[in-house]
Amino acid sequence: MTMKMRNFKSRIFIIALLFACFSLQGQNLNIPRRSPRAQFSQTFGITKVTIDYGAPKVKVGNNDRTGKIWGQQIPYGFQKINFAGKGDIPWRAGADENTTISFSTDVKVEGKPLAAGTYGFHIALHDDNTATLIFSENTSSWGSFWYNEAEDALRVKVEMEDTEFQNVLNYSAIELDGLYTRLALTWEKKRIPFSVEANTLQLVENSLKDELRGASGFGWQGKFQAAQYLVRYNHNMPLAEQWIDESIAANKNFQNLQLKSSILFIQKKMDQVMTVLDEASTLADINQLNALGYTLMQNNLMEKALEMFELNVERNPEDANVLNSLGEALVAKGGKADKKRAIKLFKRSNSLNPSQLVKDSNDQHLSDLGAK
Repeated sequence: MTMKMRNFKSRIFIIALLFACFSLQGQNLNIPRRSPRAQFSQTFGITKVTIDYGAPKVKVGNNDRTGKIWGQQIPYGFQKINFAGKGDIPWRAGADENTTISFSTDVKVEGKPLAAGTYGFHIALHDDNTATLIFSENTSSWGSFWYNEAEDALRVKVEMEDTEFQNVLNYSAIELDGLYTRLALTWEKKRIPFSVEANTLQLVENSLKDELRGASGFGWQGKFQAAQYLVRYNHNMPLAEQWIDESIAANKNFQNLQLKSSILFIQKKMDQVMTVLDEASTLADINQLNALGYTLMQNNLMEKALEMFELNVERNPEDANVLNSLGEALVAKGGKADKKRAIKLFKRSNSLNPSQLVKDSNDQHLSDLGAK
C-alpha cells in the first residue's frame, strides 16, 4: 500500500471518528442544532393541525444553496438506500427526525379523508413542479430512512408554487376560515400548499350538544349562543329553533326573541316572524329598536321597519338619532309625501343638538332632497 493511499484512508477514518463523536455529543448534550426543531399549529373551526419539523436553512454561514435545493439537495422522486430500512424513500419534509403532522379531528386533505391522529409526513418531489404528500402511520423513525409504503395512510398530489425567497423552511396557513385552511411548506423560492377541511358544522353541533348537558345548559345564554352559531351558518334550523325556544323559556328578552325571528325568517315562516318581532319590540331599548328597524330594511321588510322606527320616535320624540333613522327609512320608501315628512324629521333632528355623525347625515339628506 502506498503512503498516499494510507494517508487518504487515515483521513477518512478520522472524519468518520469525528462524525461519530459529534453524533454522540448531540445525543447527550444540549448543543444547538444546525436545523433547530420547530412547531407550527393552526386551528380552524374546532380542528387543530400541528406540524413538528426540523427547520433547515438555504444559507448556512458562507454556504449559499440558493438554486440548489429543489431537485439537488432534495432529489426528485424516491431515493434507493442500502442502509436503515433499505428501501425507496421520499424527503422527510423537513430536517433530521421524522416530520409529524397531527389532526385533532377527522379531516379531508385535498378532498381525501384522513382520520384524526398523528402521522409521519413525507414529500416526494417531481420534475413537473408537482409533489406527492405522504401521510404515514409511522411517526417515530429518524427522517425517512425507515419509510415503508405499506404504512401509508394517505397520498395526495399537489402543485408546487413559486414564491419569494424564504431562507428558513417553515409551515404556515395561507388561507383560513372556520371550515377550511390551506397550509404550505415554504422554502427557498418554492412553496408546497395543501388544503385541509373538516366537517366543522357537524363537529361543532355535536360539541354544543355535549356542552349544553353541562353548566352551559342552565340559564338562557348557552342555548342562545348555540342557536346563534347555527344561524350564522344556516345549519340545522330545527335544532336552532329548539334551542332558542329553550333560551326564551329560561329568560325571555329582546336578544333571544330577535334571534328566533331570524330563525323563523330563514325557514320562511313569515306569519310567525311578525308575531315574534312585535313581542321583541316591547322589550327593546332605544338602540335595539333602532337596529331592528335597519335589519328589517336590509331584508326588504320596509313596512315592518317603518313600524319599528315610528314606535321608537313615539317612545323617544326628543332623540335626534331616532328622528334621523325614521327620516332615512321614509327616504328609502320613496314616496313624495314620505320625502316631505323626512325633510321635517331631518330638520327637527338638527334642532336637537345631534352628534356630528347624525348632523352630517341630516345635512346630506337635506341636500339630496333639495331642502335648505
